[in-house]
Amino acid sequence: MFLQNLASAGSFLVMLAIISCSFANIATASNTSTPASKASMDPLMDLSIEELMQIKITSVSRREQKLSGTPSAIFVITQEDIRRSGATSIPEALRMAPGVEVARVGTDKWSISVRGFNGRFANKLQVLMDGRSVYTPLFSGVIWSQQDTLMEDIERIEVIRGPGATVWGANAVNGVINIITKKAIDTQGAMITAGGGSFEQGFIGMRYGGKINEATPFRIYAKGFSRDNTHSLAGSNLQDNWRSARAGFRLDHTRGIDQLTLQGDVFINRIGDSLLQPTLISPFSRLDVVDTTEKGGNIRFRWDRNFSDQSSIMLQTYYDRVQNQLTPWTKYAESFDIDFQHRLPILKSHDVTWGLNYRLYHNKVAETELTQFNPAQKTNHNFSAFIRDEVTVIPEKLSLSIGTRLDHNDFTGLEIQPSGRLMLTPNEYHSIWLSVSRAVRIPSRGENDVTIAGRTLQSLPGLPGLPIPVLMAVQGSNQFASEKLIAYEMGYRHQVSANASIDLATFFNDYSQLRDFRFGQMMPGTGVIPHWILPVIFSNTTSAHSYGFESAIDWRPFKKWRLQSSYSYLTIHTNSNPEFRQLDSSSAGADKANPNHQLSIRSHYDFSEQLQLNLWLRYVSALTFFNIPSYVTMDAKLSWKPVRNTELFIVGQNLFSKNHRESQSDFIPSIPALIPRGIYVGIERRF
Repeated sequence: MFLQNLASAGSFLVMLAIISCSFANIATASNTSTPASKASMDPLMDLSIEELMQIKITSVSRREQKLSGTPSAIFVITQEDIRRSGATSIPEALRMAPGVEVARVGTDKWSISVRGFNGRFANKLQVLMDGRSVYTPLFSGVIWSQQDTLMEDIERIEVIRGPGATVWGANAVNGVINIITKKAIDTQGAMITAGGGSFEQGFIGMRYGGKINEATPFRIYAKGFSRDNTHSLAGSNLQDNWRSARAGFRLDHTRGIDQLTLQGDVFINRIGDSLLQPTLISPFSRLDVVDTTEKGGNIRFRWDRNFSDQSSIMLQTYYDRVQNQLTPWTKYAESFDIDFQHRLPILKSHDVTWGLNYRLYHNKVAETELTQFNPAQKTNHNFSAFIRDEVTVIPEKLSLSIGTRLDHNDFTGLEIQPSGRLMLTPNEYHSIWLSVSRAVRIPSRGENDVTIAGRTLQSLPGLPGLPIPVLMAVQGSNQFASEKLIAYEMGYRHQVSANASIDLATFFNDYSQLRDFRFGQMMPGTGVIPHWILPVIFSNTTSAHSYGFESAIDWRPFKKWRLQSSYSYLTIHTNSNPEFRQLDSSSAGADKANPNHQLSIRSHYDFSEQLQLNLWLRYVSALTFFNIPSYVTMDAKLSWKPVRNTELFIVGQNLFSKNHRESQSDFIPSIPALIPRGIYVGIERRF
């Protein structure tokens, strides 16, 4: 099978090789007359692997610290990684991080999680954009079609594998993803990028950066795209094409020791879909083709005052509103958040950070055939406080990080989430870390207030000869409690040389009170067609444990060639009611809904400053929950810079097969989709 897949992609790779050699000759010949600007290249490519390990990250402790000295399993996806990958969306870029499961459900739908419990409505991952949480309170997850920005404006994506609840609060159970955009000063001038192809039918992005004065740089941007439909296993068109438009701005101001940021975005999506609606007459389901409009916006303000390298305060607030329209259904959700943080040194060995947070969620959902919320409108409040102390036990050798967070929510009251982390650095080339953490995932409105029309059974058990339809109705419960995790982690980093490094992490997670279901009292339904209703009620009787390890290797054998690889192994054992395991891939059925093995190998080769060839090979093992076999695929990108500040590129995605399956919905009955092979071309011009 692998050789067949390899052969099916051969023509594209051969074409890339021929074009590469041709362009290499052109680039060499034109090198003296039209050199590419060094300033236009990403400065990260000029750094050695040793220097890349010293990049400053902020998501683990909410303060700057070196990547090599961080007591957590963290991976950084840089702007250069994104550019070379050819990724056109944030979910695609996340495939680069070890331990992250990314599976495409359809054109606009994704299943994304860290260390298991994945699904379209995965609920154990906290996702932030510049520190702004995009976690929705309706189902405790992320609607990925709404999370976007100009890809060229992303500075880096910090991916924490493992709990981050002590710092980021409830729902940061299995991991934290923080998407950090560039400062306005780093995006000066004009930029335009455009292109199109098969699946990526067309896209355009524009940005302009300038200065109000020397202390106040700004940028504005706009982007849009159109993506094609996917097809079902039978080959039918699922009518799930996706058209999107988005615009935004950022303004930074520096005055003495104060730094101010004002940032905002607006967007609109038009998305099609094919849904299987349950009915009470044979064949007990109906295919509906629907169109959805998503629109929304956000605005964020942040104030930083830096007294010294170890003393600072931060105040951030944001407002976010999203509206979904699916005739005759309308849903809107809005959130307001205010966050305060203070860092200060105490004595010589303590670096203390503490903070307060308040978050308001308000949403309103109209009733449909498929779902109903009772009450239709609701407001929830979350209050929290945290404190974290980094203790220097032996300077430059041994440090201890301890802390806890207190969260109060409207569903379960007070939740306590402590953690302890030990960092040992015997020398500058080796580091070892250990951690123990507790995290919780608080209930959502969906688990408390929703009723979802599930599948229709053809007869009522116990009454032979009476083919009475039975409609299963998934119902929320105000008795639903928080899901809990105790996590044990260990990691090791080794700087092999200035051009090679290895990062290893292993973990054991102990989960309790996970989401599952129980049967309610059977009752007769109302309506013209006689039927029964079988309530299936959310409960918390499942437990689980998982273990695994992740590795990331970064090696630059030559100055022009860089290799990056990652491997992830995961095993999950759940203790749940077998009758309900097929209802929920992200909880009770998680042992069969997540890949045991994932492998990624990326090769970046620079023929010259003008010509680059990037290859990305991925392997994902089978998902027996959805009867999805393992697959191997490859992306490839060829970039050519014929003149200064201009880049031409051709990208092939999912090259090893015409199409393949990656995941599918469980709660919402979308038809399983095949993810197609795609090729697109484009140009980027900077002024």
